[in-house]
Parts: sequence; C-alpha cells; structure tokens
Amino acid sequence: MLVEFPGEADGARDASTSPGSPRGTQDQQDHTPREARRAPRTSPHGGTDRSPGNPTHAPLPVVAQALADAFLAADDWSRDALTAAGYDVLGVERTYVGVAVGTALDAYPRPPVDAPRQLAAVLATAPRLVRLHDSRGPRRPVRVLARQATAVRARPVTDSPLLVDTLPELARALDLTVGRLLWLADTRGWNRRPGASSPLHHVRHEWVARPGRTPRLLEKPMAMLRRTQRTVLDDLLAALPVHDAAHGFVPGRSVVTGAAGHVGRRVVLTADLTSFFATVRAPTVYGVFRAAGYAEPLAHVLTGLCTHRVPVHVLTAMPPGGSIDERRALRDALVEAHLPQGAPTSPALANLALRHLDARLAGWATAAGATYTRYADDLTFSGDDRLAARADAFLRGVERIVADQGHTLNPRKTRVRPAGVRQSVTGVVVNERTAPGRREVDRLKAVLHNCVVHGPASQDRAGHADFRAHLLGRIGWVGQVHPDRAAKLRALFARIEW
Repeated sequence: MLVEFPGEADGARDASTSPGSPRGTQDQQDHTPREARRAPRTSPHGGTDRSPGNPTHAPLPVVAQALADAFLAADDWSRDALTAAGYDVLGVERTYVGVAVGTALDAYPRPPVDAPRQLAAVLATAPRLVRLHDSRGPRRPVRVLARQATAVRARPVTDSPLLVDTLPELARALDLTVGRLLWLADTRGWNRRPGASSPLHHVRHEWVARPGRTPRLLEKPMAMLRRTQRTVLDDLLAALPVHDAAHGFVPGRSVVTGAAGHVGRRVVLTADLTSFFATVRAPTVYGVFRAAGYAEPLAHVLTGLCTHRVPVHVLTAMPPGGSIDERRALRDALVEAHLPQGAPTSPALANLALRHLDARLAGWATAAGATYTRYADDLTFSGDDRLAARADAFLRGVERIVADQGHTLNPRKTRVRPAGVRQSVTGVVVNERTAPGRREVDRLKAVLHNCVVHGPASQDRAGHADFRAHLLGRIGWVGQVHPDRAAKLRALFARIEW
C-alpha cells in the first residue's frame, strides 16, 4: 500500500522571495560580487551582546567569540600577534588575554580558519579562562571594546569545484541563487511545519506498508532539490574515500565483490542495521562535510541540503505494522534531521558517515581472524573454526559496537550459517563459489515464462512503474554472479511481447 503526499503547489518555485532565508535575501540575486569571498563575520557596534559601550560584565561566550574572531584576523598565528589582537578587543588585559592566547595555541598548531565557532567554544570552556572570568564579576567587568572582521575559509583537503569559501560562491557552483539555496537547505525547519498543500515542501513522501513489519517511508526530493543533490554527489561526495569494507553504492564494487571474500568459510554471520538511513543524523552528516574541508557555515548549509525532517502530517499518516516500540523508534528517527531514503546523496553520505563503524567492526573481525564487509545495511562476517567456536560472543561484541555508534541491529535478521547449510550473503550463495540462489533464479525464470505465455501484465503484481526495466535489472543481477544462467534468462526475456 502506498500513501502519497503531493508536495508543493504549482508555481511555488517562481516565488519572489525564499521563505526561511535571512530577511532581505532575494532569490533573484544571481550575481554576488567576488568581494563576498572576504565577507566579514561581524556584530554591529553596541549590539545585543551588551558588551560594547556597556559597563555590564560580558558573558564568557560573547567574549570568547570576539577573541576567536580577533585571533583569526591576526597577521600570523603567533603569541605576539594574538596578544595584540586580544588587546584590540578587550584592552590591555594582560592576564585574561594571555590565558586566552595560551589556550588557543595549545589547542591549534595552525589557525582554524574554517572553524571560528569551534575556536570560540574551546576558549569558552577552558577551565582557567572560566575561573578567571567568573572571578572578575561586577567590580572589574570584562568588556568587549571592538569586534574584528574575519573571513571564514575552507580547508583545501578535497579536490572539488564545490569546495569554496562563501555562500554566494557555493550557490553559483550549484547553479542556484543564495535565496533558493537557503530555501532548499531549510536549516531552520520551516518546511516541517506547514500542511500537505504548502508550497514550502521540497520532498514527496510515500508510505510503503509491509505486512507484519514496520512500514517504510520513501522521501523523494522534487526536481530542483534532486538536481542540486545530484551535483553535490557527482562533484563532491563521489571523490571522498570510503572504507574498504563498504561495497554498496561504491563504483567498482557490488554484491558480488562483497560476497567474494566470504567464499568457502567455516561459518558466515550476517546482521542487519535497523532504519539504516533514518538513523544517520544531521550532526554526523555535518561532520562528513567538515572533514571534507568545508568551513562551519557552509557545512551547516550542505547538511540541511542533504538531510530532511519529516512533516507532522506525514508521521500521523503512518500505516499499521510493527510493534509499538518499533513504530516509536521509527517516528523518533524521522522527526529529526536525517538522511532521506530516496535522495541521491543519501547512499554515499551513509557510507562516509559509517566509516568509523566500519573501521571498528573491521578491527573486531580481524582480532577474531574473521573477514568483514558491509553492503548498505547488511553486515557480514566470516571465518574458520576460531570464529565458529565463539559466534554468539562475537555477535554480542558486534551489537555493542553498533550501539555505541548510534545504531541498532535487527535481531530478527541475525543469522549464523555453518558450512553444512546454505550460506548466503546479500542474496549470493558463497558455500563453494559465488552463485545466485537457486530459488531466486527459479522464481525469476517462472516469472519470465509466465510473461511469455500470459503477457507481462499478468506478472506485474507489485505495480512497478517500469516492469520491463525491473525484469532486466533482475537478470543483470544474476549475470554478475552467473553469466551463463543470465544468458538463458535473457533469451527467455526476448520472447516476451510488450
């Protein structure tokens, strides 16, 4: 059963301003001067932080941010230059500025030009600075006398045309205006609040009911968002390295390459991650973009572009299926910003987000003399007598590692398969060599035969949008493992009258 939500109203893309954008941002802003590369991060003099021109003791976070901006605007990353910059902000506060400078130099051997907020957080939580700030109090208040302008720049760690410094540059690289980019990113969650007919939505939602199991939500981006995400995938994410254990959605790897490492083993263990995409949250995705070299503001925008919060009206329409706890867990995951199942960027981002999990599971497997691979949410381990003797204990360790990384295993899909039974890895039999499962091939052969005799419409019970392409895809999958069987299936397919 499919429950579909229509999405945005006709003509919404031609709106003159972008809801959710900063006031005054026009979506017709096609060209921004190159000087925007050095756009300052400033607060107006005498602003709401109560520091400039006000005798009130400034809060430590305000002081820390002012110092962070001043340090990053200094001529060089040295004690003398940072001290002079600190004096410009707070006056000649030798002890206070000295502690802040020492904290910054201890934490960063080089200036964190891409992370001013992170630098400010380090200063605001430094124990010595916290104690010193608290001791000053009303009698000797710390006041911010000036705010320095500083540019936020990317770190050149990734060879990508999308790795730029400023929001206008990123918008141009994505063939968008600044307003439309902010609208699509929706970092303030505007798109989650309106009803189904609102023009703010960029995603169509379809619930897929599964008898006896929790339903699955497909989150399909509309044309503009999908095109933008595709650009991010092709021009950035495809160039980022993934762990060697990941075989899903990786060029040159497949279910066959993932299964090949488990051929002829004494035991094969398989497990499945629950709600794979929905449990990869925005903070993890943000970390992927920061690791790729993006400065904090642009990593924040890109995270909004590639994650999604499901609107309330979609969650309330969840069809029946699954236990109460499973349904609650799915709802809790979907209400937060997560990787949407249906976005072109989600598979690549999931692989990148799970690099630490893959590394830990690979290390756990190596310690037990086992092999580990992952295809999307399917985890596979195989080994010889050593693993077979302690399979249950090994799987308990896997479950602890998975939980520690913020995911859960589906206990109903955990399997221990010794050599005496059919060992299957993502549908590929690996007992002696990689081969397609006999039942799967026989079932596909029967479908093709019935299509020849009764017509393809009689066999399309699931209502596929392109049943012909669906059958060719299944034949192609068999061909990856057993080309001879696939050739016979193609000959049978050629006899179908469409």
